[in-house]
Amino acid sequence: MPTLSPHEQPEPPRERSGPARPHGLRRTAESFGTDARRYDRARPAYPEALVGRVVEGSPGPEVLDVGCGTGIAGRQFLAAGCAVLGVEPDPRMADVARERGLRVEVATFEDWEAGGRLFDTLIAAQSWHWVDPAAGAAKAARVLRPRGRLAVFGHVLEPPAEVAEPFAAAYRRVAPDSPFGSRSARQPLETYLAGYARIAEDIRATGRFEEPERWRFDWEWSCTRERWLDLLPTTGGLTVLPPDRRQEILDAVGRAIDALGGRFTACFTTLATTAVRRGTP
Repeated sequence: MPTLSPHEQPEPPRERSGPARPHGLRRTAESFGTDARRYDRARPAYPEALVGRVVEGSPGPEVLDVGCGTGIAGRQFLAAGCAVLGVEPDPRMADVARERGLRVEVATFEDWEAGGRLFDTLIAAQSWHWVDPAAGAAKAARVLRPRGRLAVFGHVLEPPAEVAEPFAAAYRRVAPDSPFGSRSARQPLETYLAGYARIAEDIRATGRFEEPERWRFDWEWSCTRERWLDLLPTTGGLTVLPPDRRQEILDAVGRAIDALGGRFTACFTTLATTAVRRGTP
C-alpha cells in the first residue's frame, strides 16, 4: 500500500511487551478498498532508482508483492521485466490489481499458502506494518530462495505547515476520539526512520538474513488542490470516517490550499529496509 499522510504512518516503535503494533488495527488495515480505483489513481508510484536497485540486487525475476493493494508497486516491477505475484487481503483491491495486469491471490500474508513456491525477491510497498512482525520476516525467509532479497519500503510525506496544520485541526474537531486525531500535524522524519530500524531488528531476529541495509530517496511532488484532495481520502485516517466528517476535513484543507494559490510542493522521502536471505536453505 503506497503513500501515507502523517496521520496514517505506523506508530513509533514500542517495546515488545507493550501495546500492539499497527498490524492489529484490522479495521484500518482493511479500509483502503472502500474506493480502490481512487486509491490506484491518486497514490504516487515509487522512485525508479529504488525499483532498479532492488531488481539489480535480485538473483532472478520472480517477485512476491506482499500487500500489493491495487498493484502500484507491482506494475513498476512488471515494467522492469519481473514476473510478479501479488498477495492482498482485500478482494476489492485485488480486483483492481488484476484489471491492471497483476496476478493476485487473496489472503493475508500470515495465512497465505506458498504451496512450495519460492521467489527471488519479496517486496512490501507501504504494507509491511500491517503484517504481524513476529511472523512476517520469518515467513519471508521461508518463501525466498537462497540469496533472495526482502525489500520493505514506503513513503513519508510532509506537506507544508500551511496545509498540514489545518488538516490536523479539522481532524481533531470532527474525530476527537480517533487515535489519529491525537497526533501532531507534522512528525519528525526520525519517527519514521525509527520504524524502519525496527523492521531491521525483526529481520535480524530470524537469523536467516544477512545484515539489513537501509536506503533513502528524497524527492518532491507538485500538488494541485484537486490532486491533494483526491489523495487524502485514500489515507488511513480518513478511510474509516463517515463521509460527512471526511468532507468537513477536505473542505478545511481545500481552503488552506486555496490560500496558497491552489497548489504547493510536498517533500517526500521514500525509506527502505532490505536484506538478502542467507545462501544456505
